[in-house]
Amino acid sequence: MSLIPKHANSLKDHFLMATPALSGGFFAKSLTYICEHNALGAMGIVINQPLGIPLAEIFEQLDLEAGRSNVEQTVLAGGPVQIEHGFLLHDEAGSWESTLQTGPGTWLTTSKDILEGMANGDVKGNVLMALGYAGWSAGQLEDELADNAWLTVAANHEILFATPYEKRLQAAGRLLGIDIHLMSDAAGHS
Repeated sequence: MSLIPKHANSLKDHFLMATPALSGGFFAKSLTYICEHNALGAMGIVINQPLGIPLAEIFEQLDLEAGRSNVEQTVLAGGPVQIEHGFLLHDEAGSWESTLQTGPGTWLTTSKDILEGMANGDVKGNVLMALGYAGWSAGQLEDELADNAWLTVAANHEILFATPYEKRLQAAGRLLGIDIHLMSDAAGHS
């Protein structure tokens, strides 16, 4: 039974920090940016697991001439769902075909036109590209929170776009005043 109501406040535009209770599998030591969360479920992008694929390789696969300076940026493993699809988090609104505002100054776009815009130099702001996303069915995320699998904190633009990948989880923990690496995997309920 979940200790959190099924219609609790939305975690949209929040970070989910994996606790040591998630010691194995895809989400171990992950930091996920929640793009959508409502009564139907939740969707997010893991922002600290680089795939080692440069953005230039994606441009090449799509036959786009890469004219932007961040083409060496590493593509992220955004989650275990639809890993063949690209998801771009960015801080410049633009007028892209398939875009969802995820928070103040942050958007998620899934259409190819933003990549074309990047290749043409039309995208001036920060962009993170991920392959795949993380998804939860109705009530699933709330149950995982009740099981102490995640900690949450309001998202931070600096961590999302400017902090190195390997330091993002630790930086999000500092927003809560904790060192995530010193947490025990033993959970308690009162």
